Amino acid sequence: MTTLANAARNITVGGLAVFYTALTFGVATTPAPANAFDGHYYRADFAEPVDSGIKVVRGTAWACEGTTCVADKGTSRPLIICQRLAQKTGAVTNFTVKGEELPAEQLAQCQAKG
Repeated sequence: MTTLANAARNITVGGLAVFYTALTFGVATTPAPANAFDGHYYRADFAEPVDSGIKVVRGTAWACEGTTCVADKGTSRPLIICQRLAQKTGAVTNFTVKGEELPAEQLAQCQAKG
């Protein structure tokens, strides 16, 4: 009976993981205006396309498609989050936090190698 219960639990957890992945990917690929708050805490736009999929950068999971990545709130300041992402993926042309653009001087600091 224990083996059957474990198998049922594993199937349920696996099904939920697939559902969550499909849901996250669908949200990440939905087109939205560049400055719109699309339900994600962070949005980063790049000059060049980045590899599509989920990227985890220093504890923050980013869903990327084309020239855009989105993520839920991380534990660091937005500038630090932006810098870590830029180091991993390339030049960030726009970075928004809750729909608000990062000021130009902080966007320039985002590109700095640290």
